Amino acid sequence: MIVWTVANQKGGVGKTTTTVALAGLLAEQGKRVLCIDTDPHASLTYYFGFDSEELTHSVFDVFSAGKSVNRELMRECILPTEFENLSVMPATMALATLDRKLGTQGGMGLVLKRGLASVKDDYDYVLIDVPPVLGVLMVNALACCNRVLIPVQTEFLALKGLDRMMRTLMLIQKSRGEERPYTIIPTLYDKRTNASLQTYKKLVGRYGKSVWNGMIPIDTKFRDASNEQTPPSLYAPKSRGVLAYQSLLIHLQQLELG
Repeated sequence: MIVWTVANQKGGVGKTTTTVALAGLLAEQGKRVLCIDTDPHASLTYYFGFDSEELTHSVFDVFSAGKSVNRELMRECILPTEFENLSVMPATMALATLDRKLGTQGGMGLVLKRGLASVKDDYDYVLIDVPPVLGVLMVNALACCNRVLIPVQTEFLALKGLDRMMRTLMLIQKSRGEERPYTIIPTLYDKRTNASLQTYKKLVGRYGKSVWNGMIPIDTKFRDASNEQTPPSLYAPKSRGVLAYQSLLIHLQQLELG
């Protein structure tokens, strides 16, 4: 089971779109895919047609269980979507209280890792959509993944958010004593603007080979797919945005093969 965490400490950079787009493409490959929504805003949950306030179980139950998390609870919290091979563990607003309620308890940084270990034979890929806030949710998501995917909007202010994200990643790596490979994904690229090109050049200049050598363009089909609550690859398989995510997925799978 391969786990990818999609994270950035700046909002609006395309984290949920990246999660859904890659998940849809993987599911079409016949991979068994689990998407985990750890954002209290529950955008990923709503994307797949679930109302977070009407759910019996959610990822909040997993964190509430703490060290007692087990396979039975994980499976209770996972919902099948209407798309083949694609399941979701939904979020609720209660996640916003997690740090205040449980953040000081020992061992809370590895809850998700324990939970995923209990269902590792059920899925080929897990993608975790993370809120743009450093806390127990982000710590868990970074601790349990094989690779961190960092979408970065190609505009200058987004570079500041990336700097924060990289400091967080390095801090967690130091505390855990283990490397966490990462891939920076340029998103919302607008070839008509000089700002997008200059930001891309700055990304490559600063982070080198850690930056994917493609970019995800601005594509209105992403918004249309979201409105239809359908993965972009199923809604508009030939759109330029989907073709870009196909190239990204090939790159990521090659990295996993080493």
